[in-house]
Amino acid sequence: MRSRIIMSMLTGTILLAGAVFGGGTAQASASASTAASASASMAASAEVPAEFGTDWHDPLTAAPPVTRPDARSCQVTLAEARFRDFTPYRGSYTPPDGCGDRWSKVVLRLDGKVKGRQFDRLGYLHVGGVEVFRTSTPEPSPDGIEWSVEKDVTRYSDTFRSAQGVEMLIGNVVDDTYTGVIDVKVTLTFYEGKPAAAPDRVLTLADGPDGTTLTTPRNSERVVAEVYATGSGGGCEEYWYLAVPAAAPYSCHADNGPYREVQVEVDGRLAGIATPFPTVWTGGWSNPFLWYVIPGPRAFDIKPIEYDLTPFAGVLDDGRPHRVEVSVVGVPAGQSGWSTPVNVLVWQDPGKTVVGGKLVTHEADELTDSTAYTPGTEHRVDTRGGHRLTVAGYLDTSHGRVRTTVTRTLANTSTHRWTDGETVDGLDARWTDDESVTVDARGSARTTRTHRTYTINGTTTVGADDRLRTVLTLGDRADAVTTRNGRRTWWSRLDDTYTGEATFTVNVPRDQRHAVGTTSERYRLYGSQGCHDRRLTTVQGALTEDRGGC
Repeated sequence: MRSRIIMSMLTGTILLAGAVFGGGTAQASASASTAASASASMAASAEVPAEFGTDWHDPLTAAPPVTRPDARSCQVTLAEARFRDFTPYRGSYTPPDGCGDRWSKVVLRLDGKVKGRQFDRLGYLHVGGVEVFRTSTPEPSPDGIEWSVEKDVTRYSDTFRSAQGVEMLIGNVVDDTYTGVIDVKVTLTFYEGKPAAAPDRVLTLADGPDGTTLTTPRNSERVVAEVYATGSGGGCEEYWYLAVPAAAPYSCHADNGPYREVQVEVDGRLAGIATPFPTVWTGGWSNPFLWYVIPGPRAFDIKPIEYDLTPFAGVLDDGRPHRVEVSVVGVPAGQSGWSTPVNVLVWQDPGKTVVGGKLVTHEADELTDSTAYTPGTEHRVDTRGGHRLTVAGYLDTSHGRVRTTVTRTLANTSTHRWTDGETVDGLDARWTDDESVTVDARGSARTTRTHRTYTINGTTTVGADDRLRTVLTLGDRADAVTTRNGRRTWWSRLDDTYTGEATFTVNVPRDQRHAVGTTSERYRLYGSQGCHDRRLTTVQGALTEDRGGC
């Protein structure tokens, strides 16, 4: 296969490569809702074209909409902007007038539109320096598309209680070829009612002479860091899960292969580990026809990784700044491509001004990362990696001594096969991220266990006739259960599965691609708070199925 130029969707940089994977960037979140929700059970009827044309259905996902209370509400516009370059929108936020300053829920909504030709782009929204939303955009049709995303942002209520600066950027490039200007409006809707159990403080890291630092209130009794980690911004880290050792003949190399892990350190000591979600953006796998209507899981509302740092609260509560740093294991030295903005959520003890405590357990197993390359007519890289961390600490709070133990166990297995020239390129990968958090107070123990599983299974093939065909299945699954003294008090089960198959002719003008494709998503969420089950199917960009019900 002759080399092809792959445009990085997020930066506009150009990579010259033979890879059939690559390209764009976009993703969705557990609480995102794109376009209007369908009724509980409905079959969509649409005239299916023989191939993709100049227009298709507006983007949507099968994820549930954000639930809204039946209560008085107030709305504030955070941002209105038309992004055509890398100039951020800057504005100001003023708290709503007439809904108080303690809310039962706060919902963010983005409405966007774009037309013409454009790549998918990555964007962020900061309020008072706090990242409240990270997103990526769909690629437009020549005739234009509109989409929307909703997110529950109640956890940032502390930030919303005072006037703040606002910064938003969806970096874009507009020229004679890529004509799509990204037009967005973002609002916040505040609902009155019984105040939600939101964090008392939302903090960001400060830049210090020795790195980024955090100073928490001295009576902090729960501390959670969230990291909006995305492998993006151009280069091979946009599709890090395909990296191979230097000895293998492939477009993207990393010394130790594709294993990635996002780590948080406090004062140089490992405090949290997590598996990054393997985002497939909406130009990904060199086949935008897979994503024009239904994006991959999490593409429009990028979910942050959460780390319970409460075992370190006894260290952090001394009133001094502490060095907090985030790193991504496996990224080649000096290579960019990851963004890791951090928020820190803090709950304070209302009965004490100073809470003392201590870190009592810190057990970090050795990280395992084995990558084996097997040459041949079909090249193959097998990867096995994993890590385990247990930390525990206690706090002497106004309601007694509270001990928190956090254990996290990560594992990754993958098999990557490809032929010379990468005319056949396939990946079968699985990641697990198991977490257990136990809070023991006055003889009563509450434990929450979460088992997360992410999967990619797909192959892209380029034939002698320059027809590129991709078959792909993505999975985002999570099982969680909370017990108190051994009795189950809450549970949930998520299964978000995307499947797609699309074919088009490469190395020809857009109107000669003769593209066809079928994509579907089924999003199932069951648990103590009810259920949601919705399935979408598209054929050549027409919505042919939209069914829901439990």
